[in-house]
Amino acid sequence: MHLAAAADNRHVCRHLAVDERAALLDERKLIGDAQMVRKPEGAWRDLHGRTLPLPVVERPSGLIAALLLLLARPVLAHPAPFSYIDLRLQPAAIEGTVVAHIFDLGHDLNIDPAERLLDPAVAAQQSAAIARLLTARLSITANGASLTPVWSAAEVIPDRQSLRLAVRYALSAPLGTMTITTLMFPYDPQHQTFLNVYDGSALTQQILDAGRTKFEYFPGTRQGSFAVVQRFLPAGIRHIVAGPDHLLFLVGLLLLGGTVRQLAFIVTMFTAANSLTLSLAALNIVSPPARIIEPAIALSIVYVGADNLLIRDGRDVRAWIAFAFGFIHGFGYASVLRDLDLPRRALEWSLLSFNVGLEAGQLLVVAVVATAFAALRSRSEAAGRQLAFAGSIVVMATGAVWFIQRVFFPGGI
Repeated sequence: MHLAAAADNRHVCRHLAVDERAALLDERKLIGDAQMVRKPEGAWRDLHGRTLPLPVVERPSGLIAALLLLLARPVLAHPAPFSYIDLRLQPAAIEGTVVAHIFDLGHDLNIDPAERLLDPAVAAQQSAAIARLLTARLSITANGASLTPVWSAAEVIPDRQSLRLAVRYALSAPLGTMTITTLMFPYDPQHQTFLNVYDGSALTQQILDAGRTKFEYFPGTRQGSFAVVQRFLPAGIRHIVAGPDHLLFLVGLLLLGGTVRQLAFIVTMFTAANSLTLSLAALNIVSPPARIIEPAIALSIVYVGADNLLIRDGRDVRAWIAFAFGFIHGFGYASVLRDLDLPRRALEWSLLSFNVGLEAGQLLVVAVVATAFAALRSRSEAAGRQLAFAGSIVVMATGAVWFIQRVFFPGGI
C-alpha cells in the first residue's frame, strides 16, 4: 500500500497519473453506429500529488453516441475521490493540514460551479464555512478528551484543483493516545481520506473511508507506552477469562490436582508456547487459517480429557501437554489481538502487555479452580476422584461438540 507522503509543497507535486486513450474505431467490425472503447493506461504513481479529472473521450456519431455522452456525464464530472490529512505531533499541540478537492467542497457547500473555489477571493470568503464543515467531519481526541481545532484561511492549490487548510489542536497534557475519526464526504461512498501522522522521525500512514472511520495512534513516548499497557493488559486478562475454549483447556489440566508449584509450572509452559506463536501470528510471520486452528483447539481439549481418564500412576506429563498445545492456542489468541488493531508504533509494548495479561488471567483461573478442587479433595478423596472422572468426561464431550461445529458447521448451526 502506498499512501501520501506529505502535505507540504515538496511532497505534493504528484497525485494521479492516468493516461487514457480512445480506442480506434475498426470500421470492418462495426455494424451500424460507431462504438467507443476506452483503454486506460498508466498506474498510480503517488497518491499525494496532483488530481486530474477524467478525460473526455472522442464523440461517436449518431443517436447512440448522444446517449452514451448523457450517461457518462455524471461519471466524468467527478475527479478521483480523495482527501488528505497530515498531522504533526508537537510537545504542546497537534499541527496539521487538510487538503480537499473543490468538487467535494463545492458539492457539500452548494457552490456551483465548483471551479469558483479556485479564485483566491472566493476561497477566502468561504474559509469559515469550509472550517465549519471540516470541524464537523474531523474529530480528534487526546487521552480520551476532544480537542478544539483552530483553522487557517483556505489556500488554493490550482494544479490539484484543491484547497488546503492548516489546523492546530492545543494539548493540555502530554499525549498518550490520539484517536482520529473522520468521514470526510459522506455523499460519496467511494471517498477515501489518506492520513499521515508524523511523530518525530517516524511516519504512520492509514486510509480511512466509509468502512473504517477511526484510527487510534499511540505516540512513541513514555505516555504512549503507558497508554498501550493500559489498553492491552486488561484485554489479555479478559480474553483468557471470557474465552471458553482456552478456559476449558486449563480446567482440564487442573482436574487431577497437584501442588502449587506443579500447577504454576503447567501454566507457565502453556504461556511460553502460546506467547511464541501469538507473536509470530501478530507480526504476520506465520499465520495459519482459522479453519485449521479452531478445530485443532477443540481437539486439544478432547485430548486433555482423554489423558486424564487414561493416566494411572504414571508420570505426570501435563506440563508438556500444555506446552505442545500452547502453540496452537497461541494462534487462536492472535485472531483476537488482530481485532484489537495492534498499534504499529508500539507493537512490542502491545504484544508484551497482552501476553502479561494472558498470564495473569491464567494464574487467576488456576488460583480459583485449583483452590476449589483442593477443598473438595481435602474433605473426601473419593469425591476428588469422581470429580476428575466426571469433569474429564465433560471436557472431552464439550471439545468433541466444538470440533464438530467448527469443522462441519463453521458458520453456526
